[in-house]
Amino acid sequence: MDLTGGLDPSRDLVLAERPQQGDVRESANMWIFDDQGRFSIPRICVEAIASQWDDRGLQVNIAFPSGRALNGAGAAPAVSPIGTDGRPTVFGAGPLVFECLEPFQRWSMAYHGTATDTTVQAQTAGEVDGPDVRVDVDLVATMVVPPWIQGEMSTDAAEKLAAGTTEQLFMGGARYEQLFRCEGTFKVGDDDAMPFTGTGLRIHRVGVRNTEAFWGHCWQSAVFPSGKGFGYIGFPPRPDGSPSYVEAYVFDGDRMLPAAVLQAPWMTEFVPVGGDVSVVFETAAGKVSIEAETSSSTFSPQGGSLFREWRIDGQKGINAVSFHQGGALYRWDGEETYGMIERSLPADQVHFGPSNG
Repeated sequence: MDLTGGLDPSRDLVLAERPQQGDVRESANMWIFDDQGRFSIPRICVEAIASQWDDRGLQVNIAFPSGRALNGAGAAPAVSPIGTDGRPTVFGAGPLVFECLEPFQRWSMAYHGTATDTTVQAQTAGEVDGPDVRVDVDLVATMVVPPWIQGEMSTDAAEKLAAGTTEQLFMGGARYEQLFRCEGTFKVGDDDAMPFTGTGLRIHRVGVRNTEAFWGHCWQSAVFPSGKGFGYIGFPPRPDGSPSYVEAYVFDGDRMLPAAVLQAPWMTEFVPVGGDVSVVFETAAGKVSIEAETSSSTFSPQGGSLFREWRIDGQKGINAVSFHQGGALYRWDGEETYGMIERSLPADQVHFGPSNG
């Protein structure tokens, strides 16, 4: 299988130096899910913007089925992008480092830092404080599906992501995502280091991003033991009622099939564990129904900040909507796997389910 998707391998390297245009960003992030469901890392991310290239944002979410949630978001200094082979293969900040070991084939991630120890229930209530706990994660991710480049599944998707649209500004420019399998170690506080295998999704993005006018979205992706997988991102209708961007694919083990989203779990109800987040697609080969329920969750309320105290040009980023970032247990044709889910909506459209307490 050609895991480059036909892209030049150099495209998977990182920027070697600061972009000249001040509002251009680069971001690398992963979503990581233990095969046994013991924990998830629903978005671990470094974000850089040219105007302050050496002062970067971190988002570090860790979630457990018990409702425990760890948050390591904040600011940290950049690390050198130059790897041992002299190429720009490293993208990191302070305690979090991503490295391209082989373009579109293998990446590593290491986080050795602290995180606020809290619960998703506290996060839902807008509480951000708590004791700090040490977190150590090391893994190597092996890609198993070609990259999905947003805007390439249909002409409608390409038109909705045309330069200057709110949807395109939220996406943040040139962006692709790729499903993987991984193995590594995970340690929190004084607990023993936990070897694990898992699955996940990585994203690499370069461009101008603006989320101030954003009104919500739903995003899910997972890969199954057989090698089948799926991914989609959808925005609800625009405030004027007109259709917005929705794009999806189903991977049959060999091919990425464009898909229409017939049913998506918009965040009108938020249940951190056990909530129904099933999704239904239509492809040229027929309908695909994937059952799913939330397995672990983190939450950042409207008016909060995904990156907490990191500031861009002196301004703290404020969520225009409420964000759910978590894991889900997916079932498709007798197979099960853990995968990612991210959703957002304005707070007045969200009903909080009973398991929030």
